[in-house]
Amino acid sequence: MESAYKQIITYHQQTKHSLQRYARSAGFMDWQNQPNPFRFYRHAPRLELPLGTADPAGGHADLFIRANTQPAPFSLQSIGKLLELSLGLSAWKQSGGSKWVLRMNPSSGNLHPTESHLILPQKNDLQRGIYHYNAFAHCLTARSLLPEQAEKIWTEHYKTEGFFIALSSIFWRESWKYGERAFRYCHLNVGHALAALSIAANLLGWKVRYLPTISDENIEKLIGFDRTQWRDAEKDEVDCLCYVHPHHKEIEPESFPEELLSIAASQQINGHPDPLSKHHMDWHIIEQVADASMKKTTDYEKIYLPTLPSFNLPETTLSAATVIRTRRSAVEFDSKKSAMSKETFQSLLTATLPTAGQAPFDLALSSPCINLLLFVHRVEAMAPGIYILVRNTNDYTNLLNRFPSSFLWHKSCEQLPLFLLKEENMQSAAKEMSCSQSIAGDSTFSLAMLSSFDDIIRQHPYRYKQLHWEAGIIGQVLYLQAEAHGFRGTGIGCFLDDLVHQLVGLSDLSFQSLYHFTVGYPVIDNRLQTLPAYHHLYR
Repeated sequence: MESAYKQIITYHQQTKHSLQRYARSAGFMDWQNQPNPFRFYRHAPRLELPLGTADPAGGHADLFIRANTQPAPFSLQSIGKLLELSLGLSAWKQSGGSKWVLRMNPSSGNLHPTESHLILPQKNDLQRGIYHYNAFAHCLTARSLLPEQAEKIWTEHYKTEGFFIALSSIFWRESWKYGERAFRYCHLNVGHALAALSIAANLLGWKVRYLPTISDENIEKLIGFDRTQWRDAEKDEVDCLCYVHPHHKEIEPESFPEELLSIAASQQINGHPDPLSKHHMDWHIIEQVADASMKKTTDYEKIYLPTLPSFNLPETTLSAATVIRTRRSAVEFDSKKSAMSKETFQSLLTATLPTAGQAPFDLALSSPCINLLLFVHRVEAMAPGIYILVRNTNDYTNLLNRFPSSFLWHKSCEQLPLFLLKEENMQSAAKEMSCSQSIAGDSTFSLAMLSSFDDIIRQHPYRYKQLHWEAGIIGQVLYLQAEAHGFRGTGIGCFLDDLVHQLVGLSDLSFQSLYHFTVGYPVIDNRLQTLPAYHHLYR
């Protein structure tokens, strides 16, 4: 464990951006060799998912709050709708001779390293088995069929009907552009995908629950990765396994059924993954940190989330599904528009608080580890300056003792653990800390996700990945909240790590900034043409 800890810390420190140097990358864009953002398996049966069916009903609050949604029956149509609204395509963009596709779940550089795999029950229009989801074709690829006994085992084990979703990452898709920092970005993307799944599932009356005890090696056996012939540098690396079930049924995933693992691992796997690129650049440091952070079988630890009062959301005319479908990443903000209302600002932050019975944090990855260091630029009735939202109240004293003694720690909102640290115009500083990107300073506010770090990694090295997942989950919530209220968000993976830490007096690894985010009024580029998400399919 000590060796794994040291390897992860070496990776984390080496891949920091700074004023003196950026983390290593290829240094150029090899466009002729860009990896295919979609995974296809040859010689495996395809099952088309329905398109054009009605979206589930629900208003803005139903993105997060479970009380108003009723469980839909599991079927090819409902499972297809879950995948469409979480991991599917949202639109095509076109400018001149260039054309590119966007998805419901955001990804750094729009490179999409995250893949999804399902273990599905027997239904009228669906055979029980292991499947891969292809977002481009909106179809399932059947990797293996399973006997009836397998479904009986998992239904009895979890005491409710349901199905499994596993996520994996293809590091090469990110390292092609971002080099050695790509491992971080891949796991931020996993967080976005987990949140997208949890929120879309809620509209169908389902809950996505992380399964915390199973090892990465056993997930590989379960979904057939150990029996797949991968090309060098293009292997899918498993991330996590979740169980999807009706949300009114609570499960306690204290173990994974060994008999199910034995049955699935004995099945023949169909399909050979198509090549993604002709050539690859090796990033051995990514291979090393991936090995160091592999999860072994672990004991079950129940996660307790606080039960917070339901928050009042400002009115919006957009349905929940429309918010999901219209979410975009802003590339430029209008800094001359009026300030964001304090009510909207508080609503955005409230949705990021880990709350029992509320998507997406009841995935139950872990106790909350991330606090939000905010740079408020233009919010009504709030002084510009540095604030902190203490998402884990247990961190309050530790942060208070580590931050500069000159910080004010003035409570800024009666309903939120939000504190003003320092009054100051932070637009230039926020821009500098985010690799000189104007969007961090032209916004209404930006933030750094400051995570408890060293103690967690030292005890459980595999949780290096989970800390990034939590950051990605928070980012997805902010994306949707911003979109619902006429703003737009953007995740920022390029930031000067230790410049952020210096700002708040952190000189060790007790807390680390893992992700930046910014929200503002978007500048719309009217030169871009928008095309329907699945116009390329003629069904």
